[in-house]
Amino acid sequence: MPKSTPSLPPLGIGKRAFHIVASRFNTQYVDGLVDHAIEELRALAPNATISLHRVPGSFEIPVVVHEVASRNKADAIIACGVILQGETNHAQNLSRSVTDALQRIAIEHGVPVINVVLSFDNEDQARARCLENKINRGTEAARAAVEIANVLSEVRKNKERRFPVRRRDNG
Repeated sequence: MPKSTPSLPPLGIGKRAFHIVASRFNTQYVDGLVDHAIEELRALAPNATISLHRVPGSFEIPVVVHEVASRNKADAIIACGVILQGETNHAQNLSRSVTDALQRIAIEHGVPVINVVLSFDNEDQARARCLENKINRGTEAARAAVEIANVLSEVRKNKERRFPVRRRDNG
């Protein structure tokens, strides 16, 4: 995992719609992710519409992400949740299930889903990545959302950059 936040993507061009689906479970940490994501989205895409949808826990995130994606009103969806490892393997099962569901939804609907449903061994790890500024995953998620929204917009407008193919002379 990187120890610093990735560089800034180009500013969001045009009107964008971002949705954040966030768990109420482990509220302190999830709110840190959401707050950082919203702050970064506002900085990078000042004309964007940002909608926040709250769900009880991480397991419920995919059903709301699916509903938002199926309406085709989102340029990107950020899924925010925090799963803390307990004494059983429930956290691992939950994390894998949510991750798989989010990926299927993104592919099925062609809407980017930024997965910030994070699993941590302890609260120190959660605090460092959800509440602090140095490696905040909410900030990273917003940057990824803006960047992928820009890329998809270009692809959908058929404006991909083309490079000439150079043939090698094998002689």
